[in-house]
Amino acid sequence: MIGGADPVALIEDTIAAVATAVAAGEGSVAIVRLSGPEAEAIGRSLFHAPGQQGWESHRVLYGHVRDPASGERVDEALLLLMRAPRSFTRETVVEFHCHGGLISVQRVLELVLAAGARRALPGEFSQRAFLNGRLDLTRAEAISELITARSRRAAQLAMAGLDGGLERRIAALRERLLDQLAELEARVDFEDDLPPLDAAAVAAELAAVRIELEQLLAEAAQGQLLREGLRVAIVGRPNVGKSSLLNRLSRSERAIVTDLPGTTRDLVESELVLEGVPLTLLDTAGIRSTDDRVEQIGIERSRAALQAADAVLLLFDLAAGWTAEDAELLSQVPPGVPLLRVGNKADQAAPDSAGSADVCISALTGAGQEQLVAALLRCCGHCGDQGLQVALNHRQRDLAQQAADSLGRSLEAAQQLLPWDFWTIDLRAAVRALGEITGAEVSEAVLDRVFARFCIGK
Repeated sequence: MIGGADPVALIEDTIAAVATAVAAGEGSVAIVRLSGPEAEAIGRSLFHAPGQQGWESHRVLYGHVRDPASGERVDEALLLLMRAPRSFTRETVVEFHCHGGLISVQRVLELVLAAGARRALPGEFSQRAFLNGRLDLTRAEAISELITARSRRAAQLAMAGLDGGLERRIAALRERLLDQLAELEARVDFEDDLPPLDAAAVAAELAAVRIELEQLLAEAAQGQLLREGLRVAIVGRPNVGKSSLLNRLSRSERAIVTDLPGTTRDLVESELVLEGVPLTLLDTAGIRSTDDRVEQIGIERSRAALQAADAVLLLFDLAAGWTAEDAELLSQVPPGVPLLRVGNKADQAAPDSAGSADVCISALTGAGQEQLVAALLRCCGHCGDQGLQVALNHRQRDLAQQAADSLGRSLEAAQQLLPWDFWTIDLRAAVRALGEITGAEVSEAVLDRVFARFCIGK
């Protein structure tokens, strides 16, 4: 198990990668990052700093990157040296701050690799920070979540994890379980030499920890919405206002709107954030019978989007009322997918025409928009996150669920008045699961899976 090893001794090579996004004609600065025992030596072999600039830790040098073989100046750059252990990885780190774009930064990376560094794997810098005790596993994962955040609220949750909020909460629960495990195991081995153990108090503590885990699991669902968002398909008959609704919600003219049925021939996507939840709205082709082959292809894609959506807005025309075609569309929504029947064109409909609608709107005027957004998020399980401080990701949630289930089995042993060693079997499993969340107990294979999801250079 990594948690009990001396991981620093396992790291012997120097890794390198481009640590910034690279695109032709974009980005004024690009960074090539190195970490490892040869980082400074490689930096010195490639970087010429004119004048009397000293190679001091945490100072910026100005100069040029040169090809040692030809002496050619490859780029005008800055170099930042951070000697161990005062760096992100707790190894010596060197960063070349080059000009952006494609060519210069790639040439610098090629020189670094030719000088003896190895190309870093995805997330390998963060993995080294974890192995060297710079980060626990929850903080490392929070870095990736911060980079991929799609909303300000998701970024705030990631920062809370990076600040150690989740680690402290999980570690505290694990310590409480370890205290009870120590008491139980002491009675297994030395019960005759120790005072009687209060079984009811132990069971009460296990139950209390389980309740806190269940609270974390409930909060995880809200965190998942904030991190990952929803794909919402807007479906309906032709000319009921699907494109107008997409344009209204996204506040842009993403879709063509006309009075002609069948205008939308393909899926139109729009990314937006509503009340902190990232949404991908899918404006689909109106589903109807048609001989137009191009429109048929659009309708087939609409049906596929309907099957893959996280939620569905079924739009119908209030002025025309709920029709047999609308009912047929309703029957095609997959079971269990959150659904809202949205009556559109409220500005043209009679006051008593709401009938089958969950919410009524006018995509033309915007009337009912706030009610639609609230109803959509509510039917998808979003109940507000005012008190949400930290949120488990998928891996952490699975482990927290394992821990809660193990505690449930320990409590069953307590209720059946079984011997102490029966209590400890599942209690140890709960402790292991919580330790795997923070990295206190984790295998190398698990680490590889976790950090493989990171971007290269981080």
